[in-house]
Amino acid sequence: MNILSRKTTPAVLPSIEESPLFAFRSRRGNLAGYGRKAEVPRGTVTTIEERIQEFFQQAGPDAVIAGALPFSRDAQDYLWQADHTQSGMTLDQRSHLPAGNWQQRPEPSAEAYADAVGRALAIMVDEAGKPDALAKIVLARTLVARADQPIDLGAVLGRLSTDPATTAFLVPLPDRGGMPRTLVGATPELLLSKTGARISSHPLAGSAKRQASLAADAEAATTLGRSEKDHREHRIVVEFILDTLAPHCHRLLLPEGTTVTCTNSMWHLGTRIEGELKDPAMPVAVLAAALHPTPAVCGVPRERAARIIFELEPHDRDFYAGTVGWCNGRGDGAWYVTIRCAELCGPEARLYAGAGIVPGSDPQAEAEETGAKFGAMLSALGITREGGRA
Repeated sequence: MNILSRKTTPAVLPSIEESPLFAFRSRRGNLAGYGRKAEVPRGTVTTIEERIQEFFQQAGPDAVIAGALPFSRDAQDYLWQADHTQSGMTLDQRSHLPAGNWQQRPEPSAEAYADAVGRALAIMVDEAGKPDALAKIVLARTLVARADQPIDLGAVLGRLSTDPATTAFLVPLPDRGGMPRTLVGATPELLLSKTGARISSHPLAGSAKRQASLAADAEAATTLGRSEKDHREHRIVVEFILDTLAPHCHRLLLPEGTTVTCTNSMWHLGTRIEGELKDPAMPVAVLAAALHPTPAVCGVPRERAARIIFELEPHDRDFYAGTVGWCNGRGDGAWYVTIRCAELCGPEARLYAGAGIVPGSDPQAEAEETGAKFGAMLSALGITREGGRA
C-alpha cells in the first residue's frame, strides 16, 4: 500500500538545513511536507468531517494535509497543508545532539504512578458488576529531559527511523508561550490506513520489555503470548475497533489472528484488521477520529476512563495518546496512535509512556513497563539511563 499522493515530487530533495513541516517514515513508504501553505480551521473530532470536506473543496483532491488530533475529543486538532510534499526523502541521519549532561524530572515518579494504578484498580473492584463499570484504563506518566542547547529535530527523527517495526513521525504543534513545539516519535501502532475502499488497522495491547540475551528475550515473548491478563486487555481493544468500523464496512477480516510482534525495545500482542468500506469516498481522517482514542490508550468505557485519567494523571496529555497522520482530498491516507513520542520545545523534551490497567494488573510491574517504554525516545535523544549522552 503506497502512502504517497499524486502530487508528491521525489526528484529534488531539500537541503538538510530545511526542516520539514511534517514527516512520516516507515516500511509503508515515506512522506514529508515543507513550508506552511494553509491551516485547516481548528476544531474538535465532532466537526472534523465538515471541516475537512470544506477544506478539500478549495484545495482539490490531490492536496495533502497532515497533523495531530489531541487525546481529548473536546480539545482542538492541528492540521496543515504544506507548500509541497516529497516522497522518498532521505532523512537527516546526523548524530549531532546537545552536548553535556541532561537534567531529567519524572512527572509523576514511578512510586506515585504505581499508587495511581492502585487507585484505578480499587475503582474497578468497587464498580465490579455495575452498569458502565470501569473494565480497563490506560494510565500514563511523563519524563522531562532538558539539554544545554536546542534539540536537533533532524537528528532525533533520523535516529527514530532505524526501527523497521515503527513509523517515525514529526508534526508541528501549536506554539506555547511564543515557543514553537514539535511532536516526534516512532509509533508501532497503525490506527487506520485507507486506499480507496480498502482499510487496515493494527491495534497493539499487552506488552513486555525486550531482553538483552536471546534466551531471556524469547522467554519474554513466550510469556507474553501465554498471558491471560494481556490477552484479555488486547481483546478489549480489538473488539472496540471491530464494533466501530463494522457499520461502515461490507466486511472485516482478521487474517492472521493475534500474534506476538516486536519493536527494538518492546514485545506486543497485535491483531491486523483488514476491511472493505461501503463508501470508498469516506475520508480516512473521519474514521480515525471515530476510533480515537481506542482502549489501547484510554480504556473502557471510553468516556468513563477518560474522566478518571483526568483525575489520576498530574499532567495534561495534550497530543500524547491522540493520533498523527495524513489525508489527501480523495480520502486516502494513514493515521497512527501517538505513542512512543516526545514533545520537543527548544532544549526541552517531554517524553510520554503509558500502560494498560485491567483487573489483575500489578502496580509495580506497570510502572516498570512505562519505564521500559521511555527507552526508544531516550535512545533517540542520546540519553543514557543515568542522564548523560549515549
